[in-house]
Amino acid sequence: MKTIYSDDQRLHFPKFEVLDGELVTPFESPQRMDMVLSRIRAAQLGTVLEPEGFADQAITAVHSLDYVQYLQTAWAEWSALGRKNDILPYVYNIRGMRTFPPRFIDAKVGYYAMDGAAQITGGTWQAVRSAVNVALTAQKHVSAGDRGAFALCRPPGHHAGRDYLGGYCYLNNAAIAAQAFIDQGAKRVALLDVDYHHGNGSQQIFYERDDVMFCSIHADPERDYPHFLGYRDETGMGKGLGFNHNYPLALGSGWSEWGDALQHMCGLTALYAPDAIVVSLGVDTYKDDPISQFKLEGEHYLRMGEALGRLNKPTVFVMEGGYAVEEIGVNVVSVLQGFESV
Repeated sequence: MKTIYSDDQRLHFPKFEVLDGELVTPFESPQRMDMVLSRIRAAQLGTVLEPEGFADQAITAVHSLDYVQYLQTAWAEWSALGRKNDILPYVYNIRGMRTFPPRFIDAKVGYYAMDGAAQITGGTWQAVRSAVNVALTAQKHVSAGDRGAFALCRPPGHHAGRDYLGGYCYLNNAAIAAQAFIDQGAKRVALLDVDYHHGNGSQQIFYERDDVMFCSIHADPERDYPHFLGYRDETGMGKGLGFNHNYPLALGSGWSEWGDALQHMCGLTALYAPDAIVVSLGVDTYKDDPISQFKLEGEHYLRMGEALGRLNKPTVFVMEGGYAVEEIGVNVVSVLQGFESV
């Protein structure tokens, strides 16, 4: 299986994040990608390729133009005021406030943010733009006939909505790859999210559509991030009614519960009969992940990959979360090897 990766993705590296009210070193770091690449090469999974370049049209097919322009210019506007620290909001646009896109940078920061967990740095735009190219290059290889390809994207993307960032995410790489299949003639695409956290951005983007079915297995949002989306009764709207499926699981769930949800999700996917599949591949479901609370063991990632492989569809895997740095590479490669073994 080909892996697509760019070192430009290292250019995004915030100085800190807030966890439980304290400033800590970010869990989402370039080291995560180093460990995945090392394991890919050690396991001889396949060739590691640089991404091709793609036009911004692929991004604005998913994200609003004003939001994309904000990401492109935010650092320049911020630093023009003499500011040198990472960009974080201090005011948010919430219920009852005016909702038109603002013009001043301090207002923009809060308008386009879901939370304070997606700082913008001087290298953020170049990194997230490169991650989109990584995802679209993997999609191109699968569209051209490869059974599967792995987009080693960083930062992740599934929390990014049409016009907002959050949860380490800026541009929704998986959604952009799914839309690319549609734009190239696919009638149906399944976007399957196996990250510990609900893919709220992906759900928002496709919630009223029937050409992309979204399914997510994740921690119960009543108890864990993102809290305000990801409940079982969210099944789509309009044309999308019946094409959104959430599997919220109790904190502490292991393979028994998680595997049952995976089996049901794969059954729905088979019935949907997509032309292609995009997998938001997070391995923060691992038992020792420092910011997650599921209990999957290393052996379960191989079984996850086998289940996805049995769907027998062209599949793009897009990297999302996973913060147990020592094990992230092993678990990611296990999924990909399981997929290829079927």
